[in-house]
Amino acid sequence: MKNWGTLKSRTGWEKTVCILLPSLLLSSLSTSLSSSDLDLIPPSPPHTHPHTTSLPTSSFTIGLCYLLHLSHSPAIWPSTADTSTLFPSFPEHLKEKLEEYMARFTKVRIVRTKKREGLIRTRLLGASMAKGEVLTFLDSHCEVNVNWLPPLLNQIALNHKTIVCPMIDVIDHNHFGYEAQAGDAMRGAFDWEMYYKRIPIPPELQRSDPSDPFESPVMAGGLFAVDREWFWELGGYDPGLEIWGGEQYEISFKVWMCGGGMFDVPCSRVGHIYRKYVPYKVPSGTSLARNLKRVAETWMDEFAEYVYQRRPEYRHLSTGDISAQKELRKHLKCKDFKWFMAAVAWDVPKYYPPVEPSPAAWGEIRNVAANLCVDSKHGATGTELRLDVCVKDGSERTWSHEQLFTFGWREDIRPGEPLHTRKFCFDAVSHSSPVTLYDCHGMKGNQHWSHRKDKTMFHPVSNSCIDCNPAEKKIFMNRCDPLSETQQWIFEHINMTVLEKFNGKASS
Repeated sequence: MKNWGTLKSRTGWEKTVCILLPSLLLSSLSTSLSSSDLDLIPPSPPHTHPHTTSLPTSSFTIGLCYLLHLSHSPAIWPSTADTSTLFPSFPEHLKEKLEEYMARFTKVRIVRTKKREGLIRTRLLGASMAKGEVLTFLDSHCEVNVNWLPPLLNQIALNHKTIVCPMIDVIDHNHFGYEAQAGDAMRGAFDWEMYYKRIPIPPELQRSDPSDPFESPVMAGGLFAVDREWFWELGGYDPGLEIWGGEQYEISFKVWMCGGGMFDVPCSRVGHIYRKYVPYKVPSGTSLARNLKRVAETWMDEFAEYVYQRRPEYRHLSTGDISAQKELRKHLKCKDFKWFMAAVAWDVPKYYPPVEPSPAAWGEIRNVAANLCVDSKHGATGTELRLDVCVKDGSERTWSHEQLFTFGWREDIRPGEPLHTRKFCFDAVSHSSPVTLYDCHGMKGNQHWSHRKDKTMFHPVSNSCIDCNPAEKKIFMNRCDPLSETQQWIFEHINMTVLEKFNGKASS
């Protein structure tokens, strides 16, 4: 696309990305990303999957952003599509123009709400108007692949109490490149701060045919299909949830605990644009936190305490009235959350334990030679770690510093105190590279560290140690020299029992 950077600077890109993009796509790009050309679906022998010759019809509920592109995708209108309901996200200037343009799509109807309702209530409204036997919920900033819908409908036809999700591929928000997510087929999971995670399919659940559907504890949230009657039997979404956030956990916990199941379907592929900017303002800054507490109080039983230990600010939030949700759970004879963790999400604690094992060390990390501290400056992925005056030595600019770190049970080092770490880890790629922050992956590799008895910070992958230049305040990897004080680091607090266990594993 020509003059992309100029366009972004002229238009206030962050605010207008959703409105501009449909017209850009129609004039500068093909209306289809040709995702059908991708070889992402694993090969499968013919006729190996249980299937039915009579698939149910499906209605779609879609918001506006990027909608024109999705509507033009040739794969969005299979024969099993009944109707699609479009909910403009309160774009006042589109009204008649949008209606005129969308009139060419005979299966689309536009519904306008009197005020911004947010994703959750808008989806409920769309579901209430749907006529198809199956409800299919889509974000509009996505691109469906060829033959994406029949594999979803087939699973529901086999068991109407099944919620099914496509494999979600990645469409780059800048250049619209299309690729599978890292790891491709993985189970949906969560940590105890209620961040969505993806974890490997355990050996016990591996399929002989990689195209077979597989069980997933929780969904990502934006894209799924469900039998319409079963959706309403489950109570739909909790109408007390506001705007967006937490609804994916509510529907996931509910379907599993109340007699159904959830599967990801590798033969159904949908590309999703992961936006760098959110092009709208959320009316209430606490809506996400409130939603998560509401879900925790309704469905997670005593396990909610593990969330509050990591998010103590949630304890004092009001959930609103959840008596109707509690009554629904009782009426449906739903199992408890302990059952869910034991029978469905039994592999989640391996990656995200409810009770965090004790860390090996935490607090400031002080260099012996420089008498300065490691500082990450509240940076994100790509930030190079540097030395700075230790806050506890009386540095004045305390607000700009980030000098507390945790050497935790995964044997990685993260900014923050135990139970309140950020999601970035110390990372190094070679024996001479800088030490940077990078998104934590929990798989060791470049993020695996060892704090040895000689005070060196050893990096097994590169067989090197963290070093520094006190004059330039730079931190970098170097060939290990235990006699060099620039390679000697002191943690403020150390649990010797755990540290010796780590070092014992490293030497074995």
